[in-house]
Amino acid sequence: MFQCDKCGECCRHLNLSSLYHFLDRGDGVCRYLSGNLCTVYEKRPLLCRVDESYEAYFRESMTKNDYYELNYKACDKIKTKNK
Repeated sequence: MFQCDKCGECCRHLNLSSLYHFLDRGDGVCRYLSGNLCTVYEKRPLLCRVDESYEAYFRESMTKNDYYELNYKACDKIKTKNK
């Protein structure tokens, strides 16, 4: 299972990917973010569910470990860029 530290940085920078435009409240921040947490967590979109997105879109093209590594690298990049 993907280990998220719940920092909220990915939800504060939706403008980095056009895939999330429908969640952007207009300033790059997810309209469902409150503090660092998602207010619709149990019903969040599939693209926001790392493990389920892997199964739906990526399991035929890469291993789960490779997929996690890509997600962790993206997460670290967002955190580092915004310090």
